Order: sequence, then C-alpha cells, then structure tokens
Amino acid sequence: MIPRTLSSRLTQLAGPFPVVFLTGPRQSGKTTLARATFPQFHYISLEDLQNREEAVEDPRGFLRRLEGRGAILDEIQRTPDLFSYLQGFVDESRGGPLVLTGSQHFLLSEKISQSLAGRVAILELLPFSLAELCSREALTPDTFMEPGNHVLKYPGLALYETLFKGFFPRIHDQDLDAAVWLDGYVRTYVERDVHHVAGIGDMDAFTRFVGLCAGRVGSLLNASSLGADAGVTHVTARRWLSILRASYILYQLPPHHQNFSKRLIKSPRLYFVDTGLLCHVLGIRKAEDLRNHPLRGAIFENFAINEVQKVFLHNGERPPLYFWRDHRGLEVDLLIDLGTRRIPVEIKSGETVAADFFDGLDQYIQLSHDPGGMLIYAGRETYRRRNHAVRPWWTCS
Repeated sequence: MIPRTLSSRLTQLAGPFPVVFLTGPRQSGKTTLARATFPQFHYISLEDLQNREEAVEDPRGFLRRLEGRGAILDEIQRTPDLFSYLQGFVDESRGGPLVLTGSQHFLLSEKISQSLAGRVAILELLPFSLAELCSREALTPDTFMEPGNHVLKYPGLALYETLFKGFFPRIHDQDLDAAVWLDGYVRTYVERDVHHVAGIGDMDAFTRFVGLCAGRVGSLLNASSLGADAGVTHVTARRWLSILRASYILYQLPPHHQNFSKRLIKSPRLYFVDTGLLCHVLGIRKAEDLRNHPLRGAIFENFAINEVQKVFLHNGERPPLYFWRDHRGLEVDLLIDLGTRRIPVEIKSGETVAADFFDGLDQYIQLSHDPGGMLIYAGRETYRRRNHAVRPWWTCS
C-alpha cells in the first residue's frame, strides 16, 4: 500500500471525535486507508447483503455488535437511515471510535449534519496526490509556498502519461491499463450510482451532458447553455450538476468575493476530480495525443488545481480555493485565500516560461498589494521571477 497523507489526520481525530466520516470518490482508497490505519478495529462492510439487511431491519441490534470497541462501517451510504440511530449510540458512549466510509451520495451529507452535528469529523480523500504517487513527503498548507529541497528533485515522471492515467489508486497499485479501468469506472458509475440512486431515466442525455461538461472544463459555468446543448432544461442541468458534484465526478471552483472596486464575474468554473477521468470522457485514448489536444491547457490547469486541493484536503483542511476575474477579463487561474494573505496562482501548460505568463499575476498584485504570486508550468526549473515563485508541475502537492 502506498502511504496516504491523510492517515495522520485520521489517527488524530478518531478518539477526540466519536465518529469520523471518511468520504471521497469511489475507488479513491477510503477502505484501504481506514483498515490500514486501524487494523484492530472491527470491520463491517455494508455492501454485504446480510450486514445491510440487519442494519436496516434491526439497527439497534446491529449497533450492539459494535459495543466496547472501535469499528469501521464501510459503504455507509448503503444504509443512510442508520444515522438516526448512531446519534444515541455514540451519546451513550457504548462503542469506541467509529470510522464511517462512503461516497458522498446526494443526501448523505445532509443526514450526517442533521444526525451527528457536533459528534463527527469529516475528512475527504481524493485519489493519489503526485507526492503520494512519488512516495515523498507531501506539502502542507504552511509549506506550500516554500517547499523543502526534497520536493525539488525531478521524479522522472512523464507529464502527459501522468495526466492521461490520472491518480486513482487501483490503476497504479496493480499497474492496470488506465483506459480500460476508467471505462469500467464510468460505466459502473452511470449504471449504479446515477440510474439506480438518482433515478435518471434518460441515460443517453445524461452521458452526453457529462461529455459536454468535460468539453467546458476550466470555463465559466452556464447551466442554460449546457442544458440546451444536452437537450434538457436549465433546471435539469442544475440538478445533474448537483449529482455530478455530490458523487465526486466534478466540482465547481467559486469566484473570489474581493472586488477591488471592480465588478466581478459571479459564475463558478467547472473541473473534474481526476484528469484521467477527464481524458477518458473527452475521448483521449493515448497519452501522446494530449500534447496537441485543443484542451491541453485546460487539462493541465485541472491537474494543478486538483493537486493544490489535495494539499489541503489530505491534511484535513477545507481548501480555501477560488479564481478571480473581473468584467474586463483580468483574471488569475487560482487564488488561495489564507485569511491574512492571498496567493494568486497562474497555471501554464508550456515548458518554456514566457514574459506574458506573469501579466495576470502582476496586475492582481497591483490591485491587492499581496506580496507575490506563483506560476505553475510544465517545465523543470524552480526559481523566482518578478517577485513570483516559478514552480514546475511536480512540486505543487
């Protein structure tokens, strides 16, 4: 097993909190992480039909099995009504810490917040970060701007191969064909999660909608346009976007609220949770096809933002990530709001740094008076230029 950065935070929270909910995309490694972190805990999979039936038909009897010891309840989204009984169980302190794992399906977070408010810590596990994949120490939010020298050693990975394969653990642990595995992932997601759980009838239209989202990666969200192109109403488009977000297929990067006396764009931007998944939905079948793909820049941008997300999420923190753009088109790709300061980040897929790469950063710094920004690019050198940190692609997590 490749060590996961989130393991230390998971260990810290299980105990002070009676319940830890470990969520994230399907196949991101939640079960493996929980069982490796707490090998002494009683493990119960709610994918198992017998366990699921007992939890549904006799929830109090089911929970009595957990008295006096720590436990992992895997795939908890299969029995959402169990949360109503967990509150009394943990309040009576009849069990050790409970670790719940599951994909954040639709109303699952709402049920957790209603039933276990003040009793649960929520952690999100995404697919591997680049740091985890390279088996090196990951950055933290505090060290992101000034990484140690261990980060700066080129890991020998090929950029386009890395983006094409993506970061789902099973692909790398078992050295699987990424295209075949991702095809199966998409098919089972559509057939199982969407058709059975969300009750979407027109699967062809939904599949087309997912493809349209991929074609707009990194762009401002326009639900009406998406719906029209998919042949559905904007209300349906927004519902489908919510489903895709809740099941960790894509996410929306919100605009930053600071306006510097300028009118701001208010629409979020669309990104996918994994570049391998994005490439598959786009129909990219070979890593080398990425080099000249018209969306190469957007895919690289998606990768860099994903990696910065993992710096926060895999250290147990909510990512304070935004983009900034005003009505004139002045923008920065990513804005990290640390409260006392903001870090503007420009992301470029070129291997050679051009002078105009810094234009957006310079203009933003003039307005915000923040001390400097960062450029993430596809090259190999680390240095500073025009008071900005220049960082190669493998050093952003």
